Formats: sequence, C-alpha cells, structure tokens
Amino acid sequence: MKLDKDMSLIGHIGELRGHLIRCIIAIVICGLIVGFNIEWIIDQIFFGPVKNDFPTFRAINYLSQELVGTNAIELPADFPVRVQKLYQQFNVMMSVSVIGGIVLSFPYLIWELWRFISPALHPKERKNSSLLINAVWVLFMLGVLCGYYLILPFAINFGVVFKISTIIEPLYDLSDYAALFFQIVIGMGVVFLFPIIVYFLTAIGILTPSFLKNYRRHSIVVILVIAAVITPADVLSMSMAAIPLLLLYEFSIGLCKRTYNKIQKRAQTAA
Repeated sequence: MKLDKDMSLIGHIGELRGHLIRCIIAIVICGLIVGFNIEWIIDQIFFGPVKNDFPTFRAINYLSQELVGTNAIELPADFPVRVQKLYQQFNVMMSVSVIGGIVLSFPYLIWELWRFISPALHPKERKNSSLLINAVWVLFMLGVLCGYYLILPFAINFGVVFKISTIIEPLYDLSDYAALFFQIVIGMGVVFLFPIIVYFLTAIGILTPSFLKNYRRHSIVVILVIAAVITPADVLSMSMAAIPLLLLYEFSIGLCKRTYNKIQKRAQTAA
C-alpha cells in the first residue's frame, strides 16, 4: 500500500499503526517458533558455547594441535546449572522466546520500517534508502553472530577456567548465564549499528571525516569502555570485543568520508 504524500496526520498515524501491528505479529510468530522448539534451542544454541565441540573451540583447538600439538581450550565435561526460584526456568524460556523472536523477525521489522518511509522519498532517495535498510539488518545480524561465536565462548571459557581455590565447587545460576548471553550477543548486535548512526549524522552535517580521524585516540578509550560494558570485563573477552569494534570504527570513517564527499559534490552542483 502506497502512502499519499498529502495524507493527513491521522492517516499517517493509522498507517503507522498497521505497520506496528504487523511487526508485533511477526515477533509473536517468530517467538512461538522459538517457544515450540525451546528444548532444542536451549540445548544446542543457548548452551552451545559451554561445550568443547562448539565451532569456535574446535577451530582454536585445531590450530593449536597443528602448531603445538595440544588443545588450547578444554572445558569441563559438565556445566552444572541451578535454578533458585520456582519460575526461573519459565522466565528464561519467555526471555529466550521473546528476544529470539525479535532477532529472527528483525529483517522483516526493518523492511516494514522501509515500507512506511519509502513512499515519501524521491526515486533516487528510495534506492539509497533500500541499501541503507538492508545494511541495518545485515550489520545487526553480523554483530549478533560476532557476539555469539567470537566473544561469548571466550567469556564463558574465562569464567569456567578461572579459580581462586580448588575448594570452591562451581554451580552456575541459570539467570546469570542468560543475562551474560543476551548482554554479549544482543549488545554486539546493537553496537554494530554504529556505521548507520555515522551515516545519518554525516548526512545531516553533524559529523565529518576529519572529526572522526582527529578523535581516533579518544574513540579507542570509548570502545574499550563499551567492550567492558558488553563483556564481563576480563581481558581476553574484552579484547575480543574491542577488535571488531575498532575495525568497525575504521569502516565508519571510510563511510563518513564517502558520504561527506557526495554531499559536497551535490552542494557544488546545486550552486
């Protein structure tokens, strides 16, 4: 359905309501898909990073075997998890279902956003916005995958291996593990949207490439702080989070430069 550019405010609100309703339906459907497969998802995905056969650990141990002949990472066979409250398992199931539903439906949610704003754009702007909309969900998914496969395994490995006494018996809380899981995975997904923010700020004239370059050293400090917030702040997982964020910052500088040059060229042509 195409929007009329002269549509009244009430009409725009009604159209927006339709898009929001479809977004909610998509989240509910995807959440139900996750909920009906919750046992497999919990065993294979949610607790995947605590197993020695997790792809990240297998890749590291393969390289370690080739270089030094031993495994670099060896997690305990058991990962004892406890629940302390009556409804703790139900609450975690609901959290996994809702957040999993949002992640699964995220490309569709972004598409609905584009459907709402695209009729008000010129054909050239519509073409550019379609690329931008696709970049949003691609970057978010890349961040989620980066958090799940690159950062979460190292954070878990550090938490399991680190001991201050052999007397202490490990017994992990389900809600604490769920909080760590979502903090890293969803946190990285959100942080990976930084280039989109840079693009918008550059497009409206707030950011320039020289600003990002001049404050590169300051940005490193900010990135380390963000990495410490996303991760449990141990050195290894914090470093693994900071590396892709630093690369993302450099990519954002290039994106800012390209966008800024286009704006300057357009302004010179108009003049």
